Amino acid sequence: MDLFLLSILVLLAVTAIMVTISKHMGLGSILGLLIAGIIVGPHTAGPIITSDVETMRHFTEFGVVLLLFVIGLEMQPSKLWSMRKEVFGLGSLQVIVSGVVLGIYMSFFLENYKVALLLGFTLALSSTAFVMQLLQEKGELSTEHGKSAFAILLLQDLAVVPLLAILPLVAPMQEADNGSWLEKIGTFLLMGTLLVAFGTYVLPKAFERVAKERNKDAFLMLTLLSVVLAAYLMDHAGLSMALGGFLMGMFLSTSRYSFQIESSLDPFKGLLMSFFFIAVGMSIDFNAIMNDPWVFTEHIVVILVLKALVLFGLTLAFGASKSNAIKLAFLLNQSGEFGFVLFGAAKALHLIDDQLFVVGIGVISISMLVTPVLYGFGSKLANKLIHISPLTYFKEEEVSFEQKVVIAGYGNTGKVIAKMLKSTTIPFMVFDVNPTEVAHGKNEGMPVFFGDITDLKLLHTIKIEEASMIIVSIDHSLNAIKVVKHIKEYYPHIKILARALDIKAMDKLLNAGANWVIAETLESSIRTGEEALSQMGVPLDEITTLLDALRKNEYELIREMTKA
Repeated sequence: MDLFLLSILVLLAVTAIMVTISKHMGLGSILGLLIAGIIVGPHTAGPIITSDVETMRHFTEFGVVLLLFVIGLEMQPSKLWSMRKEVFGLGSLQVIVSGVVLGIYMSFFLENYKVALLLGFTLALSSTAFVMQLLQEKGELSTEHGKSAFAILLLQDLAVVPLLAILPLVAPMQEADNGSWLEKIGTFLLMGTLLVAFGTYVLPKAFERVAKERNKDAFLMLTLLSVVLAAYLMDHAGLSMALGGFLMGMFLSTSRYSFQIESSLDPFKGLLMSFFFIAVGMSIDFNAIMNDPWVFTEHIVVILVLKALVLFGLTLAFGASKSNAIKLAFLLNQSGEFGFVLFGAAKALHLIDDQLFVVGIGVISISMLVTPVLYGFGSKLANKLIHISPLTYFKEEEVSFEQKVVIAGYGNTGKVIAKMLKSTTIPFMVFDVNPTEVAHGKNEGMPVFFGDITDLKLLHTIKIEEASMIIVSIDHSLNAIKVVKHIKEYYPHIKILARALDIKAMDKLLNAGANWVIAETLESSIRTGEEALSQMGVPLDEITTLLDALRKNEYELIREMTKA
């Protein structure tokens, strides 16, 4: 146990230091995680956490599944269909052209041209984990080059299946077995049907049941179950686990629980993705590199350059600007984590020897290592090109999204406010923990979602920083105070309008940081008195003067009357 704790202590200390240095230099956290993995890995001098790097990498690959699941939650089927040109057009061409070009290059080093071509297609696949995490970290998932990158990566995930299927056919002394192919097709159809059934019918009902009981632990366990189930079904069907996670997320994207599901998974995704990058760093074998450093360096440079040129040309052919084409070329020119799987399968079938396997793993890992630096350079080059281009007057104007309003609570007050906002052009979102109220709002066409607004992770998930105002209409005063404190502490630029039951609750909300608070009982009393005076014939100007006096300085006159 002491050794285990010491290993964890060393790992966390090295990781914290390297990530801090990397982010301070403007290189992002991924490069720091990779370097931390190199330091604690078995192939360098210094502290060794574990020598079983392959097992650690397999375990942490589940972080990639979680990442794709979260992306799927944000990608509704209609949105994916609108990207079919990029997915099946640009994505397919990238894999085919890059695979052929790299296969020709590999044929100079391998006698068997079939194996060379297969390895070329393997190296043509980019890293979904690196690219998506990098884009998410920089907030560029919704940009043009971000969408194109996602489309290409999605097709690459699909391309893993035929590549794995071809491996046994290329291997010596292997013959195709028609029976096994029929069995594989049947398994694929069965697993796909189960995934659709669970994602469309079973799990949404289960989430609704758990949400009604307001059991956060059960909700989290059900969320993890849905991801693991999707990964298992697709892995059993011979597809990638990450693709299963994406599909399950997409099925649940139309659910009113999607935001709460995403916020529940966020900490697990971040932790596993961090360990995945550390495991990749630990995979880099510098002894293998030093056997022939010039050839190893040549492999990396040639692969990066060839893939970048192919990506640049294809992206331009599909109508992208030079700026986006450059960014995409520097973003996707590395090789990816599926290369580990394919190289391992090729080694098991004796298509490649141990030396080529180690070199291949090293090439993939190093290409990942330099990706943050290359992408940073490519982004600067693309931005510079925009400024010096003679066609700068065609540059698209920056889109300024109108700030939204967030309503916390869909009770009677929340319903009225939502209807008032819907009659305007102001965008808004409503969150409530009561599934019945959420369903009622959805049926009325309101943007009402299930979610605990007191949860900081949920606030991050819904991008609360983009809101200009939050209206707190929660019945439970302690939760209302908690929301106000969170917003005031972490998002001080957001205006907070809250409602309170009485003057005592109003004071607590004001002390917590609310900009305005409406006390319902006081306003109800004032409104009743106003109507009484009006019916008794008191002039309107006298009533207005009295009302202003009552409301002045946060109901100061009423406070004095109450104390008296």
